[in-house]
Amino acid sequence: MQWERAYWYRRPHKEVNGLVSDAKSSERTGVDAASDRIIDASRQIFDAPRQAGGSLATAPTALRPAVTSELGRLRQVIVHRPGRELARLTPSNKDDLLFDDVLWLERAEEEHDAFSAALREQGVVVHHFERLLRETLAIEGARQFVLTAAFDEHLYGPALATALRDHLAGADPDDLYDVLVGGLTKSECLERMPVPESVAFGITRRRDFLITPLTNHLFTRDASCWIGPGVSENSMMHAVRRREAVNYQAIHRWHPLFAGVGFPLWSNGLESGLATMEGGDVLVVAPDALVVGLSERTTPQAVERLAARLFEAGAISRVVAIRVPRARAFMHLDTVLTMADVDTFMKYAGLGEPDCFLIEPAARPVSGRPPLAISALTDGLDAALARALGTRSVRVLTTAQDSYAAERDQWNDGCNLLAVRPGVVLAYERNTTSIAYLRDNGIEVVPVPGSELGRGRGGPRCMSCPIVRDDL
Repeated sequence: MQWERAYWYRRPHKEVNGLVSDAKSSERTGVDAASDRIIDASRQIFDAPRQAGGSLATAPTALRPAVTSELGRLRQVIVHRPGRELARLTPSNKDDLLFDDVLWLERAEEEHDAFSAALREQGVVVHHFERLLRETLAIEGARQFVLTAAFDEHLYGPALATALRDHLAGADPDDLYDVLVGGLTKSECLERMPVPESVAFGITRRRDFLITPLTNHLFTRDASCWIGPGVSENSMMHAVRRREAVNYQAIHRWHPLFAGVGFPLWSNGLESGLATMEGGDVLVVAPDALVVGLSERTTPQAVERLAARLFEAGAISRVVAIRVPRARAFMHLDTVLTMADVDTFMKYAGLGEPDCFLIEPAARPVSGRPPLAISALTDGLDAALARALGTRSVRVLTTAQDSYAAERDQWNDGCNLLAVRPGVVLAYERNTTSIAYLRDNGIEVVPVPGSELGRGRGGPRCMSCPIVRDDL
């Protein structure tokens, strides 16, 4: 594949807070304590999530991100253990924060610990987002980037944006993380900084959030997703999630796990604007093909733009786009369709026979026009999936149950499978009928608890961002 034409991101050859960002250079001068802590932590083999009195650990620096399938043995993944941000959920704000109920935080943490443990038992290296971002925020260039991108005057007004940036510029990395992810109310703001001369601040009620908690960071799949050796930093549909991509942009550019590693950018966060896309709609079904959902969160415009960039880089040769019903229960494609084995998909019966489209590079590009050839696929979903895989046929599994049970199963993420290798998947333990059906069809299922985690409408695939898989 001709990656040299891709939109590459590589850190500039300069020092940021004393940390040399060029991976080819081993010299470091004036390294402060924060950067030393980052480097030391990045050389550890990481560990379980934070426990009382303990800390998160991260991974070695030797990393070559690559995701060329949904099924290659999963080697490294990013997850996020529930934290203070989910303690901010209330019955009155849960809808605005995209949750269906208020979580029992302690139980959600226990369930997530079990999820991470199940991954490690499968030989997966587990990176915790919290640790990655805290370490990243210790680097001055990353702090400046996040504060500038997160507190834009178009969102906060010039007076309040400046006041928040100036105040948080002096916060230590842990405090800054707590505010960026856990949020900040007007009342809390009054306790820690002078009253800004801001209309936006003045009309805000004391209990309301000036900085919204990022409750959906739990679902690490969505804000960024790796395709081949490159990453799509996604422009999210809902405003309450858009700062998630900013945090990942900082991690990708400054954290030692990624800094200095050249990789293509398939989409660059908020710069993508209203053409929104989220990782839950992106299935890397083959090294040269994607299946992408046209859902309530991912627009056709974003899919076309992603396809054009991937085609220009020579990264893939086709995209199959599948129309997903615009409903809360169907928010992403992976809530109704995921892969379980090399030729096997798990599908929710209620998806039916959706509209499908094939996007390919134009055979004869015309100057001034997008280099795309787009056609409707009219032979049904199974044939469209086979077309994506480049095979004659696929096996599509749909659990046999009545419509009421099927709807409950889908609501509880029965189709949201995370494959750790071909034919081995993680699934929520509560979906007993689907688990039994998968096992009857030769799929090994590793059950994980999710009674609390599932209240945000996301399962094992939603809660994971693969960054390294083996090729099939």
